[in-house]
Amino acid sequence: MSQHEVTLLLGSNLGNPKKNVEEALCRIEKEIGTIIKQSEMLFTDPVEFVSNNIFCNIAIVIKTQFSPIKLLNSVKVIERDMGRVDDTMILGEYEDRIIDVDIVRFNALQFFCEELIIPHQKHLHQRDFSKKLLDAL
Repeated sequence: MSQHEVTLLLGSNLGNPKKNVEEALCRIEKEIGTIIKQSEMLFTDPVEFVSNNIFCNIAIVIKTQFSPIKLLNSVKVIERDMGRVDDTMILGEYEDRIIDVDIVRFNALQFFCEELIIPHQKHLHQRDFSKKLLDAL
């Protein structure tokens, strides 16, 4: 099977955000694919909602054999296992979260379905913290 190069953005602002991100990175490496690039962690205020909890964010590039949907399902399992209950796509709004894993790029693929849009336009073009992390890769 072919290896796909995928860019992911991870964030957490509940509990111990740095530890949550580190745990998610370990799970991704163990269950999804090899991390080949990693930005520094960046601590930021929430974007698009109000909270007193600061986010710990990181961007990574992985190599995986997973398809986009299998990858999405796998990161959702990690999020749920770590304690994330609600998904932004279902809620229709942003809120504090123990972990969030977004698929930003998947090779040069353009992919559109109800659950997933690649590339992730907000991270690539609208969110300054995301652009800073992605530029560091």
